[in-house]
Amino acid sequence: MPYTSVLCWIKSSFSGDGGNNCVEVAATEGGRVSLRDSTRPSRIIPTTRTAFHALVQGVKSEDFAPAEE
Repeated sequence: MPYTSVLCWIKSSFSGDGGNNCVEVAATEGGRVSLRDSTRPSRIIPTTRTAFHALVQGVKSEDFAPAEE
C-alpha cells in the first residue's frame, strides 16, 4: 500500500467542492505533518508541527502577501 494511501489527508476549507486544486495536510508518525498539492498527490512535503504552525500563522497574518509597489 502506498504511503499516501495510509495517511488521512485533510483538504483546506478554502478549496471548496468544485476542484482538485488545494493543499492537503496529514498528521504523520512522530508528531510530524505532511503537506501535498492535490494536483500532484505523490509529491509530499514532510515537516514538523512547529514549522507548519509558523507557515499557517504567516499566511493568516499575510506575511507572504506580495509587496505593494
